[in-house]
Amino acid sequence: MKKLIVLACVVLASFSMEAQIETPQPSPFSTLKQTVGLTEVTIEYSRPSMRGRTIFGDLVPFDKIWRTGANARTKITFSEDVTIDGKELKAGSYAIFTKPNAQAWDVYFYTEYQGGGTPGEWDESKVAAKTTAEVFSIPDNIETFTITIDDLKNDGATLGMMWEKTYVGVKFEVPTDATVTKNIDKVMNGPGAGDYYAAAVYYASTGKDINKAKEWMDKAMAMTKEPAFWQLRQQSLIQAKSGDKKAAIETAKKSLAAAEAAGNADYVKMNKDSLKEWGAM
Repeated sequence: MKKLIVLACVVLASFSMEAQIETPQPSPFSTLKQTVGLTEVTIEYSRPSMRGRTIFGDLVPFDKIWRTGANARTKITFSEDVTIDGKELKAGSYAIFTKPNAQAWDVYFYTEYQGGGTPGEWDESKVAAKTTAEVFSIPDNIETFTITIDDLKNDGATLGMMWEKTYVGVKFEVPTDATVTKNIDKVMNGPGAGDYYAAAVYYASTGKDINKAKEWMDKAMAMTKEPAFWQLRQQSLIQAKSGDKKAAIETAKKSLAAAEAAGNADYVKMNKDSLKEWGAM
C-alpha cells in the first residue's frame, strides 16, 4: 500500500511539474488586423513551418480540402459586407478553407468557423462564398505559412496566402464609397427622426432641458409616418413633463389605442395609469 501511495505521489508531482513548463508551440497562433477603407478585417490562424518537408502535393495534398493553417480553423472576420468574385459576403466571421492544386486553389468562406480541421461532412449550404485563385511561384522558400492583406485601396484589397514557394491572392471589395456617401448625405441633410427621438428621450430621462426634449420629440414624430405605441408613449411623457397636459392626454390615448391593437398589455396598463394620473380616466 505504501508503495502505491508513493507511486501515486510521484505521478501527481510529475503532472504538476509538466503543467508549469511552457514550451513554444510548433504552429504559433497569430492575429492579423487591418482596416481596408472603412472595413475592419481580422484573421486568426496558426502558422505551421516547413521544417525540411515538402508542403504542397505532399504534406498538404492536392485536390483535398485544407484547413489553411494548423490547429483550429483559420477564421476571418469582416465588420462590413464585402464582395468576393462578384458575390456578396455578409459581415461576420467565416472559416477559410482551400483546395490547393499546382495551378490554382479553390478558396471557400465557410459559415461554420468553430472547431479544428476540416468538417467531418462538407456542407455546401455553409459555403457563403467561393472563388478560384491562381498560383504564383516565389523564388525563395517561405518557411512559415503566412497570410497577408496586400494591395490596400479605399475600395478593396487582396487576401494573400504564402508558404513554400507558393503564393495565392484573393481580391475582395469593401463598400467604402457607399458608406461614405451615406454618411455625407446624413450629415448634409441634418438629423433624422431616429436622431431626434433618441436625443429627446435622453434629455427627458436625464433631467436636461425638457423644452428642448419636447421640440426634438415633436420633430421626430412629424418625420415619422406611423409612430409606434412606444414612441407615442415617450412623447406623451415628455409633453406632460413640459407642462402640456392636454397634448399629453391626446397622445397617450393614441398610444393606448395602438398598444391595444398590438396586444401589448404592458403599454396598455402604463397608458391607462398615466391617463388616470392626468385626470382623463
